[in-house]
Amino acid sequence: MPNPDLRRRLAEGQFVSAPGVFDMISAKIADAGPADALYVTGYGTVASHLGLPDAGIATYTDMVGRVERITQGVSKPVIADADTGYGGLLNVHHTVRGYERAGVSGIQLEDQEFPKKCGHTPGRRVVPAEDMARKIRVACDARSSADLLVIARTDARSSLGLDEALRRGEAYARAGADILFIESPETEEEMARIGSAFDVPVLVNIVHGGRTPVLERDQLRQLGFSIAIYPTVGFLAAAQAMRTAYAAMAEGRAEPPVPLYPFTDFNLLMGFAEVWAFDKRHAEIPAGEDKDAR
Repeated sequence: MPNPDLRRRLAEGQFVSAPGVFDMISAKIADAGPADALYVTGYGTVASHLGLPDAGIATYTDMVGRVERITQGVSKPVIADADTGYGGLLNVHHTVRGYERAGVSGIQLEDQEFPKKCGHTPGRRVVPAEDMARKIRVACDARSSADLLVIARTDARSSLGLDEALRRGEAYARAGADILFIESPETEEEMARIGSAFDVPVLVNIVHGGRTPVLERDQLRQLGFSIAIYPTVGFLAAAQAMRTAYAAMAEGRAEPPVPLYPFTDFNLLMGFAEVWAFDKRHAEIPAGEDKDAR
């Protein structure tokens, strides 16, 4: 079932920060930190799972299994990218049901044409607004828990302009979306228009190296946003650290020139303390020893 903490935080007017996670290591590290929620990034999940671009290649089956594993392994509420819903209206219905069973607290659906593309790359095209509004209505009807929040994303800003993106946001809110996501504004002025335009919570996507200005949390709150997701920060940081460390090892160095997560701490993060406690309680009987004779 969805974690109700996300809905509660938004209802109380709290600002929610959600770093992007893409596998169980990133999910456990983020879950152990001060983040309010976790964001299962489609880009990062497709890259880590398939080694392919976020271009509509991953299927519902590819994604829902990864999403479920993450939600089961963390304690914080999880927001998950569900692309376009993986097809038509019946697919959206099936996707929402599956993501809800997987335990997500927020499901993100977007109005791109299929196959979709990452929101900070070129070549995105959007479907008619009413087609997306129907998807939102189906998504809201499909959920069985009010704690599953439907996030409606529009990619219209890049191809049709900000006014059309705002118009679509209004239409998606009327269709029942709990949270609006106007993708890739390009200036602080555009961000301010988006943050002040709606009566429902608004999400901002902070992509390091992307189109949208990277602002501090307090700035985002002042602009009117309720949620900030950071989909790329984890895998970009990890990729750079690994590239540096792997190169150093290939060059024959004994220690990499980047900080390492302490091995003992990593053992604890992965749950080895429970394994050691189990072994202590249920140690195997040495070979040849008769259990009944003990």
